[in-house]
Amino acid sequence: MRTISLILYNLLLPLVTLLLAPGAFIKMYRRGGRFRDLAQRLGFWPQSVKEAVKTLQQDSRIIWVHAVSVGEVGVARKLIQQVLKADSRVNVLLTSTTPTGWELAKEAEQANPGRVVVVYSPLDLPFVALRVLHFVRPWKIVLVEAEVWPNLTAAAEAAGLPVCLVNARLSDRSESRFQKCRSLVAPIFNMLDKVGVPEESDVARWASIGVDPGAIHVTGSVKYDPQGAAPRTSQVEDLRCVLHAAGFTCERPLLLAASTHAGEERALGIVFLQLVNEFPNLGLIVVPRHFERGTTVAEEMRSLGLRVALRSSAGPGMEQADVLVVDSTGELKALQSLVDVVIIGKSFLAHGGQNPAEAVMAGKAVICGPNMENFKPLMTLLSSARGLVQVAELGEVAPKVAELLRDPKTAIQMAENGRNALLKHDGATAKTVEMLLG
Repeated sequence: MRTISLILYNLLLPLVTLLLAPGAFIKMYRRGGRFRDLAQRLGFWPQSVKEAVKTLQQDSRIIWVHAVSVGEVGVARKLIQQVLKADSRVNVLLTSTTPTGWELAKEAEQANPGRVVVVYSPLDLPFVALRVLHFVRPWKIVLVEAEVWPNLTAAAEAAGLPVCLVNARLSDRSESRFQKCRSLVAPIFNMLDKVGVPEESDVARWASIGVDPGAIHVTGSVKYDPQGAAPRTSQVEDLRCVLHAAGFTCERPLLLAASTHAGEERALGIVFLQLVNEFPNLGLIVVPRHFERGTTVAEEMRSLGLRVALRSSAGPGMEQADVLVVDSTGELKALQSLVDVVIIGKSFLAHGGQNPAEAVMAGKAVICGPNMENFKPLMTLLSSARGLVQVAELGEVAPKVAELLRDPKTAIQMAENGRNALLKHDGATAKTVEMLLG
């Protein structure tokens, strides 16, 4: 069945790649990607990258870590720091798929010169997987959260290389899809050597789609691990200056809309207008999930009569604003430490939700909408501890924010409840590293 699965996958992959290519090229361009980087997706690297990888190979073992985009790279960076500390013989090749993920990954390379090299992830075509494996000669391959590559995993198994999945995430929708074609996907998942899952309840779910139960380890969630979760002090101070330049002084209460999707920004702008009747000094920071929508979001806010500043315009003469729209990446964690209340995007007018753990770990009161399907275990944990507020509809947001702003003690207690609940995952990064290096 594994052979049949791979044949079907390789018959469909070129067709799907061609169909998705136009949209992928547009997204890449909008998010700052360069067409010359496409060669890396086929395993053709610049000479400078080749030389850097050869440097990693000297008297060392390479772990190839793959993280799709920003969220996965954040998990990868926490793991990489502990791996490098735990074993001086290990270096890391870090690959990412999106330009925004690649930019964040480069920070890990800059922080660990000579021990981390970043490239764009190769396409999962058979000849590409073999080409990269032959050149890199990794000791182990680590996939972050959800993306299991059939061709790479099969090539690695044939070469005797272990492939591990860490912080393994399986949404209800994905589980349902895999169950429908279990006979095809189970042989692929069965090739994984180790799978680190956040919760005990995840063991049976991953086993049901083909992972060997003996390969599954309950490590806790690296993403929710309070250790190493604090943003860089320098970044926080830089953003504090940006906020001051936009007129968001420390005397003003601040509301942050985090990782919002289309339609939510305007809706939350209306919520903001309701709130300023009672809190005239209130400021709103909007961080769209896709930063390239920043200009569009700013225009939507201006259409409501609000004064808007863009993060990209930070500097002398920056417009004094009611709303700051963040059209940049990699700053959400630091921004969350500077506000009073955080509203979680993709939870009102889209499905799945976004991760509330960073805002909780930042010690902030958190509000989310009804659609948090992708984070059910986390939502159960935080809700039962009264560590956040989940509302049923947008109409409930303004009254709830007003309640928290009127009663800071309640907001502080909520934040403390949430942080204490996340202590369940304390040490998850160390446990995952132990699993990988063991």
